[in-house]
Amino acid sequence: MPSSHVLCIATARAARLLTTALFALAAGSILAAEAFPGPSLEALIAYAREHNPELRAARLEAAATRERIEPAAALPDPRFEIELMDFTNAMNPGRSASLIPGEAGATRYRIVQMLPFAGKRALRGQVAEALADRSDRVAEGTGRRIEGAIGTAYLRHYQASGQVRILRETIALVEGLEQIVLARYGLGLVPQQDAIQVQGELTSLKVDVAEAERRRIDAVAKLNALLARTPDAPLAEPTTLAPLPPARALAAWIEDAAAHSPELGREQAALNAAEHARALTYRDRYPDFGVALANNRPRGGRDSWDLMVEFNIPLQQASRRAREREAEHRVEAAEAMREATAARLSGRIGELSATIATRGDQARLLRDTLLPQAEANLDAAQAGYESGKVNFNTLIEAERRILRTRLALLDAEVDARVGLVELEQLAGAPL
Repeated sequence: MPSSHVLCIATARAARLLTTALFALAAGSILAAEAFPGPSLEALIAYAREHNPELRAARLEAAATRERIEPAAALPDPRFEIELMDFTNAMNPGRSASLIPGEAGATRYRIVQMLPFAGKRALRGQVAEALADRSDRVAEGTGRRIEGAIGTAYLRHYQASGQVRILRETIALVEGLEQIVLARYGLGLVPQQDAIQVQGELTSLKVDVAEAERRRIDAVAKLNALLARTPDAPLAEPTTLAPLPPARALAAWIEDAAAHSPELGREQAALNAAEHARALTYRDRYPDFGVALANNRPRGGRDSWDLMVEFNIPLQQASRRAREREAEHRVEAAEAMREATAARLSGRIGELSATIATRGDQARLLRDTLLPQAEANLDAAQAGYESGKVNFNTLIEAERRILRTRLALLDAEVDARVGLVELEQLAGAPL
């Protein structure tokens, strides 16, 4: 066989193997993506919108409430009546009693339609529409609350994972220091206390790792609960934090909340419903009407038609005045609740705005100033310890300072973003 042909066959086999490997890799990536959601907050929120049962229930409840609008404004069903007059046939000698239409003395067929007083149907529809708007706002608020809980749990997952990573990196650093201590101890240059102390430091760090791992597992369980997954279902490791947006004035956040907050929208819809219900209660002072059309069919006689109009008499004024006072109180209560919600939101927005600004400033100081100083201090302490100019306590304290600074930086960065998540949730902004 020519060598060129052999080369072609080998090349084709290599191409097939490479293609198979690429397909396998792609399939593995797809499976991993399906099995491990959570590399980003956006992915988790999208997953929850599709799978969270509480969110689905809120949407269905809102849809069910909106279906009440049309029936509320509709006319009542008409009534059909059959009246058997002189069913004993007393006016028809020689005939026995009968309950069959046409066999009685006379049969009357009547259709009755009730007609509410002008404006009542429209007001009933407006009440139902306002209640549907409130239900929509409740569903929106449920979605915001779940998204906010996912955002907070995601950030706590990132925080706990970061703490585990920092502690393990610190363990590696201390293990390096341990080698230096043991080497100097073997040469008789440092006391045994240094060796014991460095090993105790390693044990303490491992205990801290176990606690951070517990917090990580707790955050994963909370995330999975919000995603309608089993508590120990695997999640992708969060790797980066989104940058904080530019600072905004407090008044701008409060203005956003007034326009878009689901809580304020819910209370405004409740107020609208109470106002329409009050107007409907006052409209009940006027009577409703009924129109009836009857066909009379006497046995052996000629048919005739009757037209009847009826209306109820609004006589019980005391009960009506009580219902009107109740409606007034409900409107006032809804107004007070809206004002209370607005005040509470404004106060909480102020707290969160201050927290975000403070924790952001702390993170910048820790990252740009304190951490470089701590790293330089550790380098100097390690060089001094190796040369015998500083004791081990100075070295281990320098290591602890770096650890505290890195953990404080992580906490400040996460706390600022946790505050931002809640702030956006209250203001009705998308996460």
